[in-house]
Amino acid sequence: MSKLWSDKRWSKKKTSSAACAVCGCELSEEDSIEKDGQILCEDCYIESSHKIQACDPWAVRSKKIFREEAGLEGTEGLTELQKAIYDFIVSRGGAKKEEIAEKFGISARETENQFALLRHCELVKGQKRTDGVYLVPFEVR
Repeated sequence: MSKLWSDKRWSKKKTSSAACAVCGCELSEEDSIEKDGQILCEDCYIESSHKIQACDPWAVRSKKIFREEAGLEGTEGLTELQKAIYDFIVSRGGAKKEEIAEKFGISARETENQFALLRHCELVKGQKRTDGVYLVPFEVR
């Protein structure tokens, strides 16, 4: 039995026991999701499908209005992970995305998503340096 969603690119299938192609976890029949020919667990499927855009003027505007109305400043209202990432960036004067992923044990996609959320709050931004792109504190001018 399979249930095919409207985009026709992935389906949630009842199959025999399998392992996730990304993380390797064992999956029961009802927990496996097939996407682009790969069997994925729900977490890996969500991570592969949901990228938050960092450069999104409407997201920045919405986040700014929300934070102002809620009376949030600085790192108030952030998750513990977001606060830790922000503090790490500030303490070093900048950090590469790879360094952040390694330090906090998160995937490259999750690092991108966390950066996008911090960027929407105007707390960090990207900066090109001679040895790559760094995430640095957002400077208010």
